[in-house]
Formats: sequence, C-alpha cells, structure tokens
Amino acid sequence: MAEYGLLGEKLSHSFSPQIHAQLADYDYQLLSLPPEQLDGFLREKRFCGLNVTIPYKKAVIPYLDELSPIARRIGAVNTIANRGGKLFGDNTDYAGLKYAIARAGIGLSGKKVLILGSGGTSKTAHAVAEDLGAREIFVISRSGEHNYQNLSRHADAQVIINTTPVGMFPHNGQAPLSLAQFPELGGVVDVVYNPLKTALLLEAEALGIPHTNGLPMLVAQAKAACEVFLQKNIPDARTEQILGNLERQLKSV
Repeated sequence: MAEYGLLGEKLSHSFSPQIHAQLADYDYQLLSLPPEQLDGFLREKRFCGLNVTIPYKKAVIPYLDELSPIARRIGAVNTIANRGGKLFGDNTDYAGLKYAIARAGIGLSGKKVLILGSGGTSKTAHAVAEDLGAREIFVISRSGEHNYQNLSRHADAQVIINTTPVGMFPHNGQAPLSLAQFPELGGVVDVVYNPLKTALLLEAEALGIPHTNGLPMLVAQAKAACEVFLQKNIPDARTEQILGNLERQLKSV
C-alpha cells in the first residue's frame, strides 16, 4: 500500500517526492499508471493521499465521494485524501498560483489579464484572476476566438499568465509571444519552472516588468496538498525554505 504519492503517467522528472520529504514525515512515491489500470487502483483505495497530475486530473473525479468548492468550480482535481474509505478531492493548484502571484507583488485587481493556453491550468488561472478582482480576462489559444493572430486587439493587457509548456526544457529559447506589443504590461506569470528563467521571463526582466516562474506555485500547491492530507496548517515559512533549496539545486545544474 502506498502511503502517499503522485499519480500520473510519465513522472520520472517530478520534484514532488523531495518537496513532500521536506514537508512531512511520510512515504511519498511516484505512481506511474497506464490509463487501463486507473479504475482498479482508485476502486481499491490502497492509499492515504494522492497528488494527481496529467492526464488524470479530470478522470479521477467520478471516483470521488466529495469535492471541495474550488475543485468543483475548476473541474479538475490534483489532490485526493482517503478519509476512512471516503475519497475527498481538492485543487491546490489554485492556492499555489495565488501564492506565486502575491509573492511576486503582481496585482490583478481592476486589471486586464491575458491567459495563454486553454488547458486545465488555464481554468485554474481563470478562477484565480476572477477572485483577485481582474477587470477583464481573455483566454488566448491557437484556434479560439482570441488567438495569437489577433493579439493586437489586446495591446492594452496589463497582466499575462502563461499556462502553456512553451519555453520548457529542452525548448528553452522559445516564447509564446513577444511582450514588446503590450506597453501597459505590469506583470508576467509563467507556470514553467525548468528553466527558472524562460525566454518569456527573460524578456520581462529586460523590460523591468515584475514576473515569476512556476516554482513558487509548485511548492505552495504541495504545501496546501500536505495540509489536506494531514488536516493541519503548515507555515508559509516552510514554503520559502523549500523554495530556496530547490532554486539552489536548479541553479547548480
């Protein structure tokens, strides 16, 4: 029986085990499962708690007895707690993204926000932007009404949140768009954390725009998941401590 773990399909590069090792004293494993084994695994309930990643954040929902309000609203689950045989689902990516944005000093209240990408993380970003008081929110996708061919209509964007994998290792030099076309831009969030500075964030840095990568989100969502597992609060100082450790490790690679 796995005590705790990360459920997904291709997990060899995950930081989750080392983050959770610094959060609490429990066994945390990588649980790579092919889709055909998901049903049996979830019905057996031989675990205390799970984090869930691609491609199972929606697929797990029918197996859950209860959903948190935010997981229900976003329509995706990244945390499952087994409470006496009843499975409770939550979405701590929401708390993680909120933490990263606040930490970077990026304000969304009254702002026009562009969210790049239309996948699961995009829905999380949309909920966060709504709750932080964004004035307007537009999702930019390759083939939607608002796309990369008509970005000029959004030249007045004030915050950009990239939820796509563009710029992730090994494609370090790529960026989803150029920031120079947004003269009012006051904040850039990139959920990618490898590399720590994507091409998008390097441009933000050169332009003097407040920005953050996805590492604070990763650590903060793990802390929030640990709180769901153990049903106790963990101080934010622990998030910062683990974040510092990971940043040093990634910079030395």
